[in-house]
Amino acid sequence: MITAVRHLGPNWYATVMGTAILATAGISLPVPLPGLRPACAGLWALALAMLLLLLTARALHWRHHRDQARAHLLDAAMAPFYGCLAMALLSVGAGALTAGRDWIGTTAAIVLDTVLFTTGTAIALAAAVAVPYLMAVRHRVPVLEATPVWLLPLVAPMVAAAAGPLLVPHLPPGQPRETLLLACVALFGLSALAVLLMLPLLFARTIAGPLPLALTPTLFLVLGPLGQSTTAVGKFADAAPEAMPGSAGTGFGMFAVLYGVPVTGFALLWLCLAGAHVVRARRRGMGFTMTWWAFTFPVGTCVTGAEALARHTGLAAFDALALGLYALLVAGWLAAAVGTARGLLSGELLRGPRPVPVAPRPATARTTSGAVR
Repeated sequence: MITAVRHLGPNWYATVMGTAILATAGISLPVPLPGLRPACAGLWALALAMLLLLLTARALHWRHHRDQARAHLLDAAMAPFYGCLAMALLSVGAGALTAGRDWIGTTAAIVLDTVLFTTGTAIALAAAVAVPYLMAVRHRVPVLEATPVWLLPLVAPMVAAAAGPLLVPHLPPGQPRETLLLACVALFGLSALAVLLMLPLLFARTIAGPLPLALTPTLFLVLGPLGQSTTAVGKFADAAPEAMPGSAGTGFGMFAVLYGVPVTGFALLWLCLAGAHVVRARRRGMGFTMTWWAFTFPVGTCVTGAEALARHTGLAAFDALALGLYALLVAGWLAAAVGTARGLLSGELLRGPRPVPVAPRPATARTTSGAVR
């Protein structure tokens, strides 16, 4: 076990995020499909079990392979995935109050979500500061090498912003509810403005040429802040009438529509663009890697965003969009889960990076004459 976790990086938390969003997005679908609710509760329980297993494995990783853990933190390609730890905690916590309470009860769900939300938010804020700082002073990555993975620590506070309003009705009326709601709005602004600064770099990188085949699925990560921010403003509108009665609460409902509709339009544009790149990469031999989990959580946030718009507009078009995106989410989760299971059974995913063979130096007159002597 100790040897097996040596190369277990923080990117593995994406499996928890992808499974949890499958449950939370499914539980809120506008059309109640037969057996969907107990299936979503089971998926949430699976996500919780995966989270506990990964937390244990990562603790062993830090205890027995601290050199590798530090190398991950100082690696520009791996460090952004520390945002996934926060998002895994937050997504499982939010799922406790939506899908998980059917199994563990409302009281236990509130306690669990409170713990995971508090811890996840603290880690999200730390990652949002620490990872960009390390990238500036230690990693020194050229701007033209930007990848969508850079978004991960920046979008983590947005996940907290979307998860927090679920706890608002369970706080005492008055200032506690309003404080939590406005704190979530502040998290929304923090993440949205940071992502807004990053998106032009990523768009420029996309126009400059296609990403390497293994990184192509990460284009779906751009959907994360788009769908999650739409979900967040919808959650604000849901919680505002109880937290801020009056005109302020009504304003959140208007903002949810005025913000969510255009952002969802851009998300659909990016979904088509990213999908075209993935089809191209697949035709050129793109095989399974852990980046395939990018097909899950970002798409799931678009599902929850469409569900929020359906609630606040009453339009059947958003109901249909949510159902269509959920079908895409299920397909992405199955592809990533099957590939991961195969990689674990073969041991391929837990092996370290293969050493690059060094080509022999070409013979020269000097080395040849030296060998003769």
